[in-house]
Amino acid sequence: MEQHGIAPIDMVVVNLYPFAETVAHVGCSLEDAVENIDIGGPTMVRSAAKNHKDVAIVVKSSDYDAIINEMDANEGSLLLETRFDLAIKAFEHTAAYDSMIANYFGSMVPAYHGESKEAAGRFPRTLNLNFIKKQDMRYGENSHQQAAFYIEENVKEASVATAQQVQGKALSYNNIADTDAALECVKEFSEPACVIVKHANPCGVAVSASILDAYDRAYKTDPTSAFGGIIAFNRELDAETAQAIISRQFVEVIIAPSATEEALKITAAKQNVRVLTCGQWAQRVPGLDFKRVNGGLLVQDRDLGMVSERELRVVSKRQPTEQELRDALFCWKVAKFVKSNAIVYAKENMTIGIGAGQMSRVYSAKIAGIKAADEGLEVQGSAMASDAFFPFRDGIDAAAAVGVSCVIQPGGSIRDDEVIAAADEHGIAMIFTDMRHFRH
Repeated sequence: MEQHGIAPIDMVVVNLYPFAETVAHVGCSLEDAVENIDIGGPTMVRSAAKNHKDVAIVVKSSDYDAIINEMDANEGSLLLETRFDLAIKAFEHTAAYDSMIANYFGSMVPAYHGESKEAAGRFPRTLNLNFIKKQDMRYGENSHQQAAFYIEENVKEASVATAQQVQGKALSYNNIADTDAALECVKEFSEPACVIVKHANPCGVAVSASILDAYDRAYKTDPTSAFGGIIAFNRELDAETAQAIISRQFVEVIIAPSATEEALKITAAKQNVRVLTCGQWAQRVPGLDFKRVNGGLLVQDRDLGMVSERELRVVSKRQPTEQELRDALFCWKVAKFVKSNAIVYAKENMTIGIGAGQMSRVYSAKIAGIKAADEGLEVQGSAMASDAFFPFRDGIDAAAAVGVSCVIQPGGSIRDDEVIAAADEHGIAMIFTDMRHFRH
């Protein structure tokens, strides 16, 4: 460089070709994807990062202002610590970029080998994951476990990962997990809805003409479990609803698309109440779910499946009434978010009993009935949803004993005839969805 009169390079700023944005477009061709693979850019980035002692490498436009400010304060130079931090970001950036390319082409392998005519939706041979640390946590699920919260980049759907905390102390590991469960459940409803969650299970859900009434009805399902729970809404949090919550119960987190200034003034009176706003969602975005096992990772599509009224099959002699059908569809949506084995009793658009996580389905049904009785809620004429089929008639007998008049379930058991016969004996309307919603 000296021979040719070229001054030393102090800074390299690179914006890589938009590969991720390109392949995200519907109908993106292989040719378009290949054309947007940057070759020289990553080479320059890695070279500059390797020589960070003498060169600053910048790959994020979000860093521009901080870099300019530091240069203004240091006669045009950057501290070594800053250059080192920028180098780390650069290596992370190129690793994520290469991972996206590898995942894209890896998902196309089955098509090239004649295993599938469709490349989309298949799983690559090697799965490369890139998440960005959003925050460190005081501890994990238990106090002896260390933890941090990582999020995906460019999330396209309102979620707990994209939510803004506008009030309260830092979120805990369990707060985030439970808030995710509550928010994803409330997204299932188009009417004003409230979901109260405790230990990742809904303990009260309702829809109504207003979120205030929805909250009041959801709370009545199980006030004991609602204590210290997470509350999610699919409408803006208003002052009247905020006051009802604060006056009635201890709550860990409230999440809603937005919150009025008056509502935030009310919740601010309770220092420990965390308030999150996540923005409104237009639709659910397909993606992948992960479950860690020792030495491996289970990967599957997100469970976005939901049946419509026209897809239901009535298999009993008695047809459900219009109200029973509405209640059945309502509690079917809730059951999707209850840990298996899941049983949900509902009446007039509110849950009245939830049996979660039992090893036998009949005991989940019994627990749902006990919960309703404990709160003095009328089960007679209610609907019951089961996340999976009934292997025996005992679950139907247990439901009939407390007054359930309509059952919605996937069907598919070798004893379906026996289960349907039990429903007919009790005069229960039975609906098959042909779709299971296990949740573990």
